[in-house]
Amino acid sequence: MTSLSKTLMIIGAIIFLIGFLMPFLHLGRLPGDIVMRKGNATFYFPIVTSIVVSIVLSLLFYFLGRFR
Repeated sequence: MTSLSKTLMIIGAIIFLIGFLMPFLHLGRLPGDIVMRKGNATFYFPIVTSIVVSIVLSLLFYFLGRFR
């Protein structure tokens, strides 16, 4: 198996795992996320959630790359 296909399979498994765990972790409602409600419209911008996910993925890919 080539390294590209192996990498894509790992990324797919990580995305699947995150998608499976999202309802249980309540990751989308962290303090600092921007929620604006006006009438029957809601605007949601998950800035803190994006930062946390970015840090976790950066650490994960760092360790995957380090121990290859």
